Amino acid sequence: MNILFLTMVSGLRNVSASGIYTDLMRKFRDEGHEVYIIYPNERRTGLPTAVEVNNGVHCLGVRTLNVTKTSIIEKGVGQLLLEDLFMRAMNRYFGNVRFDLILYSTPPITFNKVIKAAKRRNPQAMTYLLLKDIFPQNAVDLGMMTKTGVKGMLYKMFRKKEKELYRISDFIGCMSPANVRFVLEHNPEVKAEKVEIAPNSYDVPSGDEETKSQRDEKTKGRRDEETKSIREKYGLPTDKPIFIYGGNMGKPQGIPFLVECMRAVKDREDCHFVIVGDGTEYPKLEAFVNECRPKAVSVFRRLPKEDYDRLADACDVGLIFLDYRFTIPNYPSRLLPYLMSRKPIIACTDPNCDTGALAEQNGYGFYCPSNSVEAFVKTIDRMLASDIRQMGENGYQFFLDNYTTEHTFKAIMRHWRRD
Repeated sequence: MNILFLTMVSGLRNVSASGIYTDLMRKFRDEGHEVYIIYPNERRTGLPTAVEVNNGVHCLGVRTLNVTKTSIIEKGVGQLLLEDLFMRAMNRYFGNVRFDLILYSTPPITFNKVIKAAKRRNPQAMTYLLLKDIFPQNAVDLGMMTKTGVKGMLYKMFRKKEKELYRISDFIGCMSPANVRFVLEHNPEVKAEKVEIAPNSYDVPSGDEETKSQRDEKTKGRRDEETKSIREKYGLPTDKPIFIYGGNMGKPQGIPFLVECMRAVKDREDCHFVIVGDGTEYPKLEAFVNECRPKAVSVFRRLPKEDYDRLADACDVGLIFLDYRFTIPNYPSRLLPYLMSRKPIIACTDPNCDTGALAEQNGYGFYCPSNSVEAFVKTIDRMLASDIRQMGENGYQFFLDNYTTEHTFKAIMRHWRRD
């Protein structure tokens, strides 16, 4: 069958790289399907619109404005133009392809025309939305948009597009149970039978079929040396647990709260904290470091990918931060890399997010409300008093049971009906 995947992830031409979308596209390819991907070549890359076959997948990069890591104005205009640019490119380069399955992810919510155009070629095609972000409500939650006034007009326009996207989707794959409930409660016209869980997923790392005891016996000495080496390289303690936050530092992450948490633990002697990432809110963290010179907190704006991966592996507990104002149940992208590296988590989020609740229910982490520094400190103490190694193993097992590429593939394909 011919599969079309529409995404706003820039530069998705490297299909062999690990990622939630590339892993899934390779799975479809390996199952014998023809896969076609349309993605943006953002203005900053200087790349033109072009198509190529990469690792057996048809990859169409479309020249667009910058739609990520740019000003709100360019991002907004770029997303609005994306639809027409994608449709023209699809008609030009994939004009003779009759798609059987049309996949698309959010953000953005502005692919409606492209989806409809692709389905007109084959009215029997199945349309499947991978819902990663609930927009425009997330923008309202963070004060970037309102439901009244001039900004309210923008909200109503995007809300109309959101509802239309749900309407034209045969199925909607959500990130978690809380996501499913939110979509159904706030969109009563959507039928419950078309909304399900199809979360982020990754391939199982090679060699991870070994048991814990087998792996420990074979790799303990090497892992200890690697941990010591990378910690020493970045001036980190080698004799105490390290908590790590790695990822974007924008408004959704609630960086002011993260800063206050680091201020509360800056002089601890029993553990250490590593923050790695960049974004619009990074200057707040930088100002804290310059002001306090914290002994127990190390901050890195950017690291080479290989070094970051090694450093993350050498840490003990993963931290997740989300702004407390959210009413939508986000599901943070950092979760799976933590679980895959056998790290328990502390989820500092709003109460609507179910990441922390799932972690506690399944023994791989703790929840902390992202509006209480006191609760954060107590949760750190609670983690240090726990069996961190076993909690990490619990998290890895939860990944295997719920978040592999095979799970997402089966969630989608169980709806497929061959004539």
